[in-house]
Parts: sequence; C-alpha cells; structure tokens
Amino acid sequence: PQRWLAQGRGSPRLVLVVVFVALLLDNMLLTVVVPIVPTFLYTTEYEGANSSVAPAQTEPAPPALRAPPFSSLFSYFDNTTVTVSGSDSPLGVPNGTESSLQPPSSPPAPQRGCPEGDEFLTKENVRVGLLFASKALVQLLVNPSVGLLTNRIGYHIPMFIGFTIMFLSTVMFAFSGSYTLLFIARALQGVGSSFSSVAGLGMLASVYTDDFERGNAMGIALGGLALGVLIGAPFGSIMYEFVGKSSPFLVLAFLALLDGALQLCILQPSRISPESTKATPMSTLLRDPYILVAAGALCFSNMGVAMLEPTLPIWMMQTMCSPQWQLGMAFLPASISYLIGTNLFGILANKMGRWLCSMIGMAVVGVSLLCVPLAKNIYGLIGPNGGLGFAIGMVDSSMMPIMGYLVDLRHTSTYGTVYAIADVAFCMGFAIGPSTGGAIVRAIGFPWLMVIIGVTNLAYAPLCWCLRSPPAKEEKMAILSQECPLQTQSYSRQRPLREFPLTEDSDVEEENVE
Repeated sequence: PQRWLAQGRGSPRLVLVVVFVALLLDNMLLTVVVPIVPTFLYTTEYEGANSSVAPAQTEPAPPALRAPPFSSLFSYFDNTTVTVSGSDSPLGVPNGTESSLQPPSSPPAPQRGCPEGDEFLTKENVRVGLLFASKALVQLLVNPSVGLLTNRIGYHIPMFIGFTIMFLSTVMFAFSGSYTLLFIARALQGVGSSFSSVAGLGMLASVYTDDFERGNAMGIALGGLALGVLIGAPFGSIMYEFVGKSSPFLVLAFLALLDGALQLCILQPSRISPESTKATPMSTLLRDPYILVAAGALCFSNMGVAMLEPTLPIWMMQTMCSPQWQLGMAFLPASISYLIGTNLFGILANKMGRWLCSMIGMAVVGVSLLCVPLAKNIYGLIGPNGGLGFAIGMVDSSMMPIMGYLVDLRHTSTYGTVYAIADVAFCMGFAIGPSTGGAIVRAIGFPWLMVIIGVTNLAYAPLCWCLRSPPAKEEKMAILSQECPLQTQSYSRQRPLREFPLTEDSDVEEENVE
C-alpha cells in the first residue's frame, strides 16, 4: 500500500479524484439546504407561532368566566370552523361528520391545500435569499486571500483546510434550530468552499499542462460539482420529509470524513510546495479585458440558477401548492442536464471553439429562464430547468479551461490567482442573485425576475465572441494557440532535426510539416 500511495501521489488522475470528491461534497451541502430552509422556517416560525394559539383556546375557562356550552374554534391547518363541545359529546362539523375530540398535544392533520400566510412567504423570500447569499458573499471576500496563499505554500494545505471547515459547517447545519445559526453555518461553508475550489482547480491546472487534457480534466471535475448539485436538492427534500432535518447533514458529515482521509493519503497536506515562478499580480489580471469577459460569463450564467434557488420553492408553494418533496425534485432536471453538459462539452468545446460553446450556452440560459414562469405544475418545469442546466454546463466547461489558457497565453503560468478570480465571478452570481432576487420578487413578482435575468444573459452572450482568438503578449508568442496546439508544437520541435546534406525534396517535406 505504501508503494501504491507513493506512485499515486505523482499521478494526475488521483489528484483529479480528490478534486472531484471535494467539489461533490461542497455542492451537495450547497444545494441540500435549498428545499429544507424555506419549509423549515415556515414550520418553526409561522405554523409554530399560530398553532400555539389553538391549544390555548381549548383549555377550560374558570367557573366564573366559563364559555357557553358550544364555542367556535378556528383551525390553522384545514381552515375550517370546528364546533367544540364543553362536555363529552362529539364534535359537530359543518359536513355533518362526527369525530372525537383529540388532546391538544396530538399532531395536526396533514395539510392538503396551499400553505397559509402569503405575507409571511413573501417576506421569507428576502430572508431565505440573504441566507443563501451569505455563503457566496463570504467566499467572495476570502477568495483573493486564498489565491495568494496557494502561490506561497502550494495547493495541498489549503485543500485540507477547506475540508476541515466544511466538516464543521455541516455538523453545525445538522443541529441548528434557528435562522441565526443557519446563517452562521452557511457563512462558514463559504470559507471552506473558497479553500477547496480555488486550491482544487489550481492544482488541476498545474498537473495538466496540455490545453486539451486540461479541458477534459476540468470537465470531469465540474462533473463532480454537477453530481453534487444533482444529488443535493432531491436528497435533502426526501430525507427532510421522511427522516428529519438533521439526517442529510449527518450523512454529509460522514462523507466529509472519508474525503479528509483520502486527502491525507494522497495529497500529504503537511508538505509546503510553493510555486516555482512568481505569479502575476491579481490587479494585473483584473485589468485584462479577456479575463474579465470570461469571468462575466461565469457570473451571469450562474446568477440565473442562483436566483431560482430561494425563489422557485416559495413560488411553487404559492402557485402550485407543491408538497415538500417536490420543492427539491424541481431542480432534478437542471442537475441531470448540467452533469451531461459538463462532461460532454469538456471534450466538444475544444473542437467547436470554447468561445462559441459559451456564447450558445448563455443564449440558451436566457431563453430557459424566460420559460420558467410559464409552468403551471412541476412537470412544466422539466423543459426550462433541463435547458438551463445543460446551458450552464456548456458555459462552465468552456470558461474554466479558458481562464487557465489566458494565463498561459498572456501572463505567468501560475493558476491560483486566476482561479480565485473565476471563483469570485462564480460567487458574485450566487451572492447577488439570491440577495437581490428575493427583493425583486417581493417588489414586482417572480415572472418579472425571470425576465430581467433572462434578458441579461441574452444581451451578454455576444461578448463571448471576443474570446475567439485572444492575442498573446510578446513574451508569450511561443505558447500553443488554442486552435491547433499539436501542429504548433511539432513545428517548433521538428525543424532543428532536419538532416544534412539537404536533398531536393527537403523543402517539400518542410512545407508538409508546416
């Protein structure tokens, strides 16, 4: 086993496995709370407060102030008036049926209609949006520091720090019973996610130096991200409905421990391995217009699904009267299609042109978002959410390799800083989206929110054309071009190997090589 581990530590494939698992668990925790938080807050804060009124009315009054023999009691669960008898006689209900009086401590009957409290649900859009955005906002602030840290000490130690913080956040989610504790746990997750994503993507870019192989590796790693998104929301809704709130988080905590053991065996996180070359300053990268265009595509394409996370479940509760398990299953088509898109276009994007792939993807994102409010039930969400996930997979699997390629082409080939910028763009979408989405829904409604973000993606899509053939800096002219890497490489290596004396066919052979 020791010899196998020693050989495996030098294998890029095992590094890819570690990054895949880290992104998988990070995004499972990211999405597992999406169906849980709205219903948990509604149950604990709205129903909990109102249901306490009903038992109070069933207590017998003092003899001097005893109510009449029959009094009316309003139920907050089935919204019907029940006639309560002060004696042992059965209850009289409007439809003529009779049932025995149950004690106040018995659970209420299952709710079959739409949830009450439209005003509470409307306000909850803002609170849930802020809670979801806290993770991305904290990650946005921490990312630049993590990028600089990876340039100084390498990628292995930050990866293990990310695992440790993610484990603590998961355990805190399991035992949090109030909005404040959930908010703190979500913000703590942002710190751990920053370490894991920046260090993981930078590590992949450093071990896969060939542009084509790097694109394939990024597609597989983003497949782990997609699989986490795919499993998270349905897993959370089903476990919360049938087992309890803490159960999905305890399962994730156990999986996180396995990920930590995997990192200890393969990465050796106690070893410091700084970059051999000095990294380009982040301020210089932020002034590069091509990096900004790529970062903007990541931001706006992911902002659409970020706005859906807090607002779509509440909109479904209000308009479709959806049960709890459907709130997470609504994201299943987007997750499956994202998983397909990232793995498919990790290979195809290099052949068809990553700029074209991302431009088409952003256009499809815009059209899909415009179609979401047209759904009348959960089945009507399959098409728009499926197209949305597939298109975001196209954009992500194209833009992540482009970020590494732009650094190779125009700057120093160190990747911690540029993938910190990519993660900042990703987090800006998930910070601005939920926080502003809830406020926009409260002001003008959910359909207009989808129109705004859909039109924004359609308007931004043509800018991806700028990434078709970015120019290289003078000192980087020898770097492989995006369109024909193998031909350029063979030309530079084979020309000095021509044999002498030259024959008449030498010039013809040279033209064929070129």
